[in-house]
Parts: sequence; C-alpha cells; structure tokens
Amino acid sequence: MFYLDRAATTPVRREVLEAMWPYLTGVFGNPSSTHGVGDAAARALADARATVAAVLGCRPGEVVFTTGGTEGANTAVKGIALAAPRGRHVVTSAIEHEAVLESCRYLERHHGFTLTVVPVDRDGVVHPDALAAVLRPDTTLVSIAHADNEVGTVQDVPALAAVARTVGARFHTDAVQSAPWLPIGLDRLGVDALSLSGHKLGAPKGTGVLALRGGVPIEPLLHGGGQERGRRSGTEDVAGAVAVATALALVAGERAAAAARATTTRDAVVAGVLAGVPGAVLTGSPTHRLPGHASFCFPAVPGVAPAVTGETVLLELEQRDVVSSSGSACAAGSTEASHVLTALGLREDVARTALRLTFDAGLRDEDVPVVVRSVAEAVGAVRALA
Repeated sequence: MFYLDRAATTPVRREVLEAMWPYLTGVFGNPSSTHGVGDAAARALADARATVAAVLGCRPGEVVFTTGGTEGANTAVKGIALAAPRGRHVVTSAIEHEAVLESCRYLERHHGFTLTVVPVDRDGVVHPDALAAVLRPDTTLVSIAHADNEVGTVQDVPALAAVARTVGARFHTDAVQSAPWLPIGLDRLGVDALSLSGHKLGAPKGTGVLALRGGVPIEPLLHGGGQERGRRSGTEDVAGAVAVATALALVAGERAAAAARATTTRDAVVAGVLAGVPGAVLTGSPTHRLPGHASFCFPAVPGVAPAVTGETVLLELEQRDVVSSSGSACAAGSTEASHVLTALGLREDVARTALRLTFDAGLRDEDVPVVVRSVAEAVGAVRALA
C-alpha cells in the first residue's frame, strides 16, 4: 500500500514510542509535585522543552506544550489579540486553516474585532504589498500560515512579518505543514508566535508546541493552576512533551536530505500526472511548494472527458492500494467546496475534483510510475462511469 496522506497525519515513529514509554509507565509523576517521583517527571519535561527550544532557536521559556496545531493557533490568535490589543483589528489570509479562521471569527463575533482577509493569487501566494494594503495603525495581529496543507504553497513569512512590523502588529504563523520540511523558528521566520503539531512529525496525536516570543503578552485559553508559566493551565502531558520533542529533533536532523529527496520525487509525480491525465491541473505554486506535496484538480475537458469528483477518485485509488485525500482531513465529509481552492479562483465544481498526494522521502523512484498510473486509471474509471 502507498500511504500518500501525510499532510493529514503520520505514523508514530519507533524512536518516539521508545522515548515516551518510560513516562507512560514507571516515571508517572505529576511534574508539579515536590517529591522524587514528581521531580523525575519535571526533569523530563524540562529536557523536552530544552530540546524543542534548541530546534526552534528560542529560549526554553518561550516553549509552550499544547495538544496540537488547533490549540496552538487558538491560543496564539485569541490570546495575543485579547491580551494587549492596540486596537480591534486582526488580519489573516483567505487560505488559512479553519483553526485560524474560526479563531479570528470568534474575535469578530464576541469581542468586537474587525477581521480583514487578505486575498491570494492563483498559486495561493500572499503578496507583501497585498498585506500592506490592508494593515492599519490599530492592527493587533496578523496570522498567516507558513505553508498551506491543501495546495502546498509556501509563503515568504519573513517578508510578510516585516510588513506587519511596520505598523507594530504581532505576527503568528501556523507551521504545522512546514515543520517536517523547512527550517522554522521565531527568529528565522521573524514571527512572534509559531504553532506546530506533533502528529505531522511522527509523534502521537494530541501533542504540539506553541513557541511564543518572550515579552509578548498572551491571555490563556485555559485557566487554573498556572502551568506552562501561566500560559496553559493543566497538568502537563510529560510523555506527550517528550514525544513531540523527540520527533521534532529527529525531523530537524533529517530535514535537508529528506526535503531534497522528496522534492525530486514530487516533481516526477506532478509531471507524470499532468502528462498522463487529460485536463489535469496542478493546484498551488509549482515552485514555492512543500516537498512531498502534489495536488491536482480534474475538470471536464470539453469533447474529451467529463469532470470527476475527488471523493470518487479517492475510492478508486484505494482499490489500487493508494491512500490519499481530496484536501484537509479536518474538512473531510463536507459537501462544501474547499475555501482554499475557491480562494485561488477555481470554480466550486472544479474545486470538488481535488486530489492531494502527500508523501515522505520514502517514496522511491520506482514507485512514481506506479502511483501515476494508479491516478490515471482511477480518474479514467470515474470518467468512464460518468
């Protein structure tokens, strides 16, 4: 079987399981407890925090452990906006994950914020001049993802963050999709907050990190015992923290070689599908794109082939031992056309034909023709039925 849905989730790595196992068994203490059992857990938590900080190039005190990308985005967007608002204006892009979009809409509905959504071009790129055009002297926060999960487009976050700084706005980036592939960090990207998810890196679901620059005020979502320096109350998941730290460190060590390998494979998959499926269209940027990410739409070709629906292609592909998706797993089962694809200017009927293939560096050269042939056969079978 070819598992080509790594943008949705990844298997837990053996090294991660082995690292976290002691903290699920013998070292079970509460890290806030002041006895030996608690101290052992506290030391493990501190070591995990230091590991994450080393990878992200920040201080350990700037690392907050979360349950994943959604909590990290909610905490950053709501927390920064509500803690010390310079005004009531937040900015995001038209292709953000729902965790960011809904957090912004929450601020709009319940706290009187104005939300401005920056458009993207047909490749899904947010241009710095487009961001500059919507900023105001009272803009509190800008949140734009480093890379999009549906179409793989990578944004020039350092340039966008620099634009936000011209009006004094804070900047958060969702690095859930970029963390496995690209160097990330608060200083590297020039941002005030960065969120990532463990289960995209080979850690279990329910683990994540929010890196928050020191001195940035934040209103916590969870109130209670004041854990995580008051930014996220609740007894820490020590095993989860160890897991995400281990996974992040492993990824960082392998990233350059894996990205180079997967970029070559990605380009071969893209070229093969575009050549082998009549009317196939690549979605997202052909150049500023995540390694291991190929996404397409299959609109009708007048007089040649009818349109397909992405979900029916997925079923045909699974019959051929290729597991993939039509877009964000968080929106799976929705009858609505993808807001990401329509923001790129695609019609709703075309957006419903989407297919996303996401893979790691383990996809071999000899696998590419098999995958491409499977896609061509699956689309052909669906078109034949239509």
